[in-house]
Amino acid sequence: MHKIFFFSVLLLISYLSNAQELNCQVTVVSDAKLEVSSVEQEILTQMKQTVFELMNNTKWTKDKFSVEERINCNLQIQINAIPSPGVFEGTMQIQSSRPAYKSTYNTTAFNFVDMDISFPFSRNSVLIYAPNQFRDNITSVLAFYAYYMLGVDYDSMSLKGGNPFFVEAQQIVANAQSSNIKGWMSNESSKKNRYWLIDNTLHQLFEPLRECNYEYNRKGLDKLYENKELARKNIFNALNKLNKISTTRPNSINVSIFIQAKTSELKNLFYDATLTEKTDLVNLLKKIDAVNSSKYQEILN
Repeated sequence: MHKIFFFSVLLLISYLSNAQELNCQVTVVSDAKLEVSSVEQEILTQMKQTVFELMNNTKWTKDKFSVEERINCNLQIQINAIPSPGVFEGTMQIQSSRPAYKSTYNTTAFNFVDMDISFPFSRNSVLIYAPNQFRDNITSVLAFYAYYMLGVDYDSMSLKGGNPFFVEAQQIVANAQSSNIKGWMSNESSKKNRYWLIDNTLHQLFEPLRECNYEYNRKGLDKLYENKELARKNIFNALNKLNKISTTRPNSINVSIFIQAKTSELKNLFYDATLTEKTDLVNLLKKIDAVNSSKYQEILN
């Protein structure tokens, strides 16, 4: 009995010291207008658990994470159509956050809605990610976003630290293209899909965005506890790097995702700044993300 207890404790300690990288909360909902049978509802319930297990139980990296170091993220799948039995179509919202140093505050690191989710799923389906393989669409989509969130998080900790994970995400895209399923291709009408998200990320033109991510977090948010004024200045300087991208690639998906995730945060960070600081920030944001310029006016209020 004592040996069993001791072995159980060792397993627990081993788990706590080698926790998986993601702490992912999963929600699966159906559109209010969609008629869902009791059987389909049961499948959706299983889907939620299966997705949860893939995201939280897969070892995505070779690094060791403690429980408190895991990346907090949320994933919501909304089913909008069931075109045939066992086939589901809808959208997926993916959101991850990052803690600010010496603070209980968490900043939104990534927040994106994927509009092209389509996959088969049946009772007792098992999702297993296998590197360099396209097994099924939903597994590849989930693995893609797992690695993309890891890349964004690592980039925020060290300059271009997310490279290995972005490269893995790009390989997932390459493997999935033979499926001819929407979301993976370069020639789709929308430039807001997985292909362009990762292609832009690794393109030299978008290096200022990765530099911005690092400086915004490490020289900005992580320094707020030391010197708020200097931290705000560093945040402004980090955002200013995005001018290089917006001039050449206006309204790019990557810059828009980053700025939209930070809008409310910037309003709170600059609430007690001088009017000149606020005005400079608003003018910069309007220039970087002209399509959503009206939203940034709120920072002046």
